Amino acid sequence: MTRPALVLAATVIASAMAFIDGSVVTIALPAMQAELQADFQQLQWVVNAYTLPLGALILVGGGIGDRVGRKRVFVAGILVFAAASLICAAACSVGLLIGGRALQGIGAAFLVPQSLAIISASFPREVRGRAIGVWAAASAITTALGPPIGGFLIDVLTWRVAFWINLPLCVAALWLTFRYVPESRDENATGGLDWAGSALAVLALGALTYGLTSLSDGTPQRGAIAAAFAIGAVGVLAFWGVERRAANPIMPFELFRSRPFLVANVATVFLYGALTAVLFLLPFDLIERRGMAASSVGMLLLPFGLIIGLLSRYAGGLSDRHGPRLFLALGSLLVGIGAGWLALGVANIWTGVLAPILLMALGMAAVVSPLTTVVMNSAPDHRSGAASGINNAASRVAGLLAIGLIGATAGLIFTWSGAPVGARFGDLPPLGDPARIALEGPFAAGYSGAVAMAAAWCVVAAICAFTGLREDVSGAAAKPA
Repeated sequence: MTRPALVLAATVIASAMAFIDGSVVTIALPAMQAELQADFQQLQWVVNAYTLPLGALILVGGGIGDRVGRKRVFVAGILVFAAASLICAAACSVGLLIGGRALQGIGAAFLVPQSLAIISASFPREVRGRAIGVWAAASAITTALGPPIGGFLIDVLTWRVAFWINLPLCVAALWLTFRYVPESRDENATGGLDWAGSALAVLALGALTYGLTSLSDGTPQRGAIAAAFAIGAVGVLAFWGVERRAANPIMPFELFRSRPFLVANVATVFLYGALTAVLFLLPFDLIERRGMAASSVGMLLLPFGLIIGLLSRYAGGLSDRHGPRLFLALGSLLVGIGAGWLALGVANIWTGVLAPILLMALGMAAVVSPLTTVVMNSAPDHRSGAASGINNAASRVAGLLAIGLIGATAGLIFTWSGAPVGARFGDLPPLGDPARIALEGPFAAGYSGAVAMAAAWCVVAAICAFTGLREDVSGAAAKPA
């Protein structure tokens, strides 16, 4: 392999850790619940503790790399991620697991932004697009392979393997980085980093997530929830005020004056929020209610990532010729139809689960590349990094809040559907336990109602894209709304 190819390999392997980890951990949640005696609310935090710092710090992580050195920050991110993976793998309590996941999110926030920055600095402009395409395709395929391989290892060994598998990837990425990746930085980057904005983002998102997650509890503490929402609202207002005055804001609000940029990010929030919520709840339905093995669930999810990885490139080419509007609208609608199909709870695995998953994959394949094109073409060239970072953060923050909201919805419907007093959504007794009979109906109602709500979000994304975008969203689209 040539030196540039080895640089690309280092970024692919390191990024794959963050992407694979997210997909495998979701499948491992029921096993974690059984061993650590965790409730559904704690399992939500196992996911959200990772997404919260990642979504809030990913923009400042890119800024640190531009100033300190991308290779240096890349290595630091890998090391933090590896140390956090060790903590998660050895966790003897759900609290320690959640703490390790938060540390993983911090590591990923410094690791992920450097991947594309290193590629941009290491490849000439004329071949950079191809290198980024290889990175994107490899990331999609490795993410797709995560669930089946991870599910098999979880069944044969333990859920802890979801974190052990990161360690050889860390070693390989570090070896390639130290040996082949050159140091680079933005010599024109000036001014301090927006730490105040980052801290307020974490505070506001954390408070809102806590409030939403607490609603999934069968006996929520209304005072604590009201306080959390109040803190979150004040934090959002303070964030808005700080970002308007910051010299180097992590959220440059002037970008939202472009109608296509605003529309694309609103669609991102609804679509990716819905997708994250569905993929979070689906393993509970398949493993807890239907009794499937984790390896079988992984195989069911395998086509999802492969289809997106293989077809998104072609969708991007068609979108360049015909405009992204129709692709974004129809793709979002297909994802919504697939989610609505899952909400029906059809017993047959092939027609009730695999078919809607394939439909959702086709929808996402139609959306991914055109959505990125709209975001990048609607921002000035000197703001392209910020535009990409904002859209990336939007998808992750949407998933963070969606898991809290979807869990709250499922929990409330579960309670309203006649669940016994003290029962909680997601905590089903083993198959054959007499106590299970009284919970299966309310569980199915909570699951179906929550997934149906996610399907409605996809419809909102489709309407937003169809009514908010023009046929041609080219480089000239960055006009004020």
